[in-house]
Amino acid sequence: MTGYEGSILRVDLDKEKLERCILPENTLRMYLGGTGFGAKVLYDEVPAGIKWSDPENRLIIASGPLNATAIGGSGSVSVVSKGPLTDGAGCSQANGFFGAYLRLCGLNGIVIYGKADGLKYLYLDSESEDLMDAEWLRDMDTYKTPNLIKHYHSYKERDMSIASIGPAGENLVKFAGIFFDHGHSASHNGLGAVMGSKNLKAIAIVKGRKEIPIKDPDKVRKIAKKLIENVKEQYRNLYDYGTLFGIHSNAVTNMLPVKNYTTSTWKISKDKMKKYEAQYIREKYSVKRNSCWACQIHHCDIMKITEGPYAGEVLEEPEYEQLAAWSSAIGVDDVTASMMLSKEVDMLGLETNEAGWVVGFAIECYEKGILTKKQVNQLELKWGNAEAVRLLLRLIARKQGVGKILSEGVMRAARKIGGEAVNFAIHTMKGNTPRGHDHRNRWTEMFDTIVSNTGTLETWGAPIPIGSTPDWRDLVNANLHDKGGMMFEDSLVVCRFNSRTNVELLSQAVAAVTGWDFNYEEGITVGRRIVHLLRAFNVKHGLVGRDLDKPSTRYGSPPDSGPAKGKSLQENWDMMLNAYYSGMGWDKFGRPLPNTLERYGLDYVAKDMAKIFHQKDVLS
Repeated sequence: MTGYEGSILRVDLDKEKLERCILPENTLRMYLGGTGFGAKVLYDEVPAGIKWSDPENRLIIASGPLNATAIGGSGSVSVVSKGPLTDGAGCSQANGFFGAYLRLCGLNGIVIYGKADGLKYLYLDSESEDLMDAEWLRDMDTYKTPNLIKHYHSYKERDMSIASIGPAGENLVKFAGIFFDHGHSASHNGLGAVMGSKNLKAIAIVKGRKEIPIKDPDKVRKIAKKLIENVKEQYRNLYDYGTLFGIHSNAVTNMLPVKNYTTSTWKISKDKMKKYEAQYIREKYSVKRNSCWACQIHHCDIMKITEGPYAGEVLEEPEYEQLAAWSSAIGVDDVTASMMLSKEVDMLGLETNEAGWVVGFAIECYEKGILTKKQVNQLELKWGNAEAVRLLLRLIARKQGVGKILSEGVMRAARKIGGEAVNFAIHTMKGNTPRGHDHRNRWTEMFDTIVSNTGTLETWGAPIPIGSTPDWRDLVNANLHDKGGMMFEDSLVVCRFNSRTNVELLSQAVAAVTGWDFNYEEGITVGRRIVHLLRAFNVKHGLVGRDLDKPSTRYGSPPDSGPAKGKSLQENWDMMLNAYYSGMGWDKFGRPLPNTLERYGLDYVAKDMAKIFHQKDVLS
């Protein structure tokens, strides 16, 4: 073995059997950890026909080779499962401490399957693990749950890291999330609903005492310094304010989501807009720093609202996507109300993006008479009514009243409501929604969101400027060029704000930790291997076809302002798919060709795809 060793904890909830297993080195090198390891387990252990809520579905929570090192943000963790929104692969990451504590307890990951008899939580430390009764935590939110567990076990704040679900996860809301260390969310594609379907309320992990084997610690520290210096020099706003500056920067470029895409311009007074500035929020409401593992970026502060009807509320600093979802996207122009709703969503255990789109969709349906006041439980569901939104979120989390329909997510809710509602719904045809931007002016992210296999973004990259004559080939080529970088990064597992998907430096860090002769080319290869494997998983589970790699009517519509005003990608969409599929080595339906899989060492997956290819091709 080299400097990287791997053990996993397998948790059979049916039998209450917990077993630590050693991972072979070739598996570690091919998949590294995090998303890569999760994708392999998901493909190998979840057969076709298994539903997301089936006990045989796997929930994988994994760290990687860089966790608990000097690399900034290396306390992050990746969660992988078959998710309810797309009924395909779901992959999401959360920052904090959980990934580092896993390594310090001698583990690279946890593989959970089965369904517990009654609500349970998993407790583990360096030497032991146990399933414990969690009925006393039922219906608790994601703030109270970790606090109570720490109190029960007599641990202080940073001595234990806890992943938990809120009421939304317990009630199997299809966009429920898993929340780590309070406000860090791994939630895309309803991973919290998967955890809830297994009757697992939380996972509590003690900060262990195992030594992390590192081949060249000095080199790791030097690389960590280079990465943070890069952030300081090239992304100064991010270094100083985290993502708080996003509202202003995206408003200027018409990339801010506004009122369910009914417009791309947020009309708000200068005085109110000033209160959404990063500097104003930080100076007005910040109480103390709340940094993640080894992170120097001034990102996650603890805040206290000091004015207005929500004065006294203490919360974690909202991310940009939270502020966007609970301001412009639903017509709220009071920053304290946006902060309150950000906390409310986290506490209930809902994924903030899908929740924001669901609420915006519901408001538009109400204002246009598709949903009546009686149907929305007598709520005045209008743009900007933060209190009505708060009550609606609570209905959704508990599947009460109109919340039962909306708990299905935008696509399914629109189809259940029917009529004109389907034309207001923003989603991919797989069933997930975009991140917190107006992608109609951010085409690189629109395309990637739609062709992604994970239920969220798969390829990181800055948006290509949209000129008067945009060339769709540039968008496809940019996606193909960067493909694999993000999956590699999410397999390490480190915070993107610290590493900025710098594959070259991250590959050097892998070599310094493991002692492998690991370089950029191998890093990209690992990332692309994971992309192909996730696509193959979706194909095996029936999530395949060109019609699924497309946007809904509203999502693909031309914006009314911004650089893409009056323009849409839709007239070139089929040509874009042809170019992308070809560039990936997939067939015309978006299925990985067997020889492509073989090139990435996925011979056994290639055999599965060959069998599918030889069956009667109903897609044609």
